[in-house]
Amino acid sequence: MLSSATSDLIDELKQRGAKKVALQFPAGLKRKAAEYILELKEAGFEVMVSGDPCYGACDLALDTLEYADVLIHIGHAPVDSRDRVIFVPYEVDFDLTVLERALPLLKGSTTGLVTTVQHTHLIPSMESFLKGKGIDVRVAGGSGRTPLRGQVLGCCFSTARDTGADEILFVGTGVFHPIGIALSTKKRVVALDPLAGTVQEANGESLMRKRFAVIERARGAATVGIILSTKSGQSRPELANLLASLSPRAVIVTMQEVSPDELLNLGFAAYVNTACPRLAYDDQVRFPVPVLSPQEFEILCGARDWENYTIDEIP
Repeated sequence: MLSSATSDLIDELKQRGAKKVALQFPAGLKRKAAEYILELKEAGFEVMVSGDPCYGACDLALDTLEYADVLIHIGHAPVDSRDRVIFVPYEVDFDLTVLERALPLLKGSTTGLVTTVQHTHLIPSMESFLKGKGIDVRVAGGSGRTPLRGQVLGCCFSTARDTGADEILFVGTGVFHPIGIALSTKKRVVALDPLAGTVQEANGESLMRKRFAVIERARGAATVGIILSTKSGQSRPELANLLASLSPRAVIVTMQEVSPDELLNLGFAAYVNTACPRLAYDDQVRFPVPVLSPQEFEILCGARDWENYTIDEIP
């Protein structure tokens, strides 16, 4: 029995004249592959699956697409335009009454509402619920890397800034997004995990202290590798070239997968990450040497003051 979403997908594939299709899933959804494979095969398509790691819509399996007519990317919204890629959302519902747990922490006269891609379909319902509780809620329209209304990414918080609200309510799992929103907007951020039912005020001070220490560790580095990603939506060559020009110690290093072992094998005393911004912030404890964000390297080179510290984002 085809779901309506799969039926719509099959109709689109037929309209495109596709015969061979490739599927790509992020780690948390890979076990869903069998469901899609069976339905697509029953509909008459040849199917293959990318088995490589996938970290988001910025990490498309374009090498696998070479063997297929269309790549079906499950679970994310597009960060750029691709002719032969179809993005299929994966929606996660929750009980809207969990929003009541955030109400005691909301203190601003206006509250911006943002969430991650799997919950964006609930934005209108969340908006109505909060308004019913007397909250003057603001939701910004999507654009660029965050095309969905109210959507934020770990590398792009523009939708939070664009609300123009006094404070931000982030609804989603994890702490990186709300901390990133706090550093990006300079506003108070309340983070509600709708699945765990926990709520807290996000604070970027701890991250800032850690990042200052990383900058100081990198100060005496004799060699610096500027990481330039070759992933579809993470490559920032202009930025990499600009950063390399700031120091005679720096050289550009192209990488598909940024891993502790590869950084160790390359042997640079420090690195600057222009790939996924979260690598420098989330994975620093795993790396053998300091890995700076572009803005942190500018501080190290004297091109930026610490007072003008900003979190790295891909516009």
